[in-house]
Amino acid sequence: MEKAHKILEIEDIHTYYGESHVIQGLSLFIHAQEAVSILGRNGVGKTTTLRSLMGLTPPRSGAITIDGQNTTRWPAHRIAKLGVAYVPAERHIFPGLTVEENLKMAARPGNGDNSWNLERVYAQFPVLADRTKQDGATLSGGEQQMLAIGRALISNPKLIILDEPSQGLAPLIVDHVTDIVKNFCVGSGMTLLVVEQNYRMALKVASRHYLMSTKGQIAGTATTQELVENQQIILDHLAV
Repeated sequence: MEKAHKILEIEDIHTYYGESHVIQGLSLFIHAQEAVSILGRNGVGKTTTLRSLMGLTPPRSGAITIDGQNTTRWPAHRIAKLGVAYVPAERHIFPGLTVEENLKMAARPGNGDNSWNLERVYAQFPVLADRTKQDGATLSGGEQQMLAIGRALISNPKLIILDEPSQGLAPLIVDHVTDIVKNFCVGSGMTLLVVEQNYRMALKVASRHYLMSTKGQIAGTATTQELVENQQIILDHLAV
């Protein structure tokens, strides 16, 4: 069977905050309908990598290609229109807007039976259906994460990017969010890139993992099976 095309390719990017050289020569790729994680300790550049590819902190050099187009210095809204949905760690729920309004703002039509709409999001997240008229900013942390993921799904993206989706959530909520992420990836044909410190979640949702060391450099790659069978890799790259 022919290998799926690369929906994302990052080649030798260098990203700075002011004079601070945060990402120093990062390269990675993701095939269409693949679920991939970036694993690494706090402060190694995982979030900056996502900000680079979303156009929020553009790299000074190197190239980013999304679905065949060079998007290296595109603004974030233009990248989103390509079919990229970004769920930042802060979730960015719009205050003053209800749950339903937060969802409708992001809604874009999808194709086929697996497309996401308001009814399907509510079916997947019943707690949001119960709070449809509530100000999204007043939801609990777990509910806000569900709303942020629901808002990404309803845009019917080709690529969905999650930054620390388990951050600040109770273990039971993490398990629920993990199940949702697994189901929408497999069931909807979306491509997933997830950044996580919680490697247990990453191993459940992604099949391939980039191990990030300092300055946004990739120290290696591993499949989920390889990480499960060799815990030393996790200890070397993730133990704090």
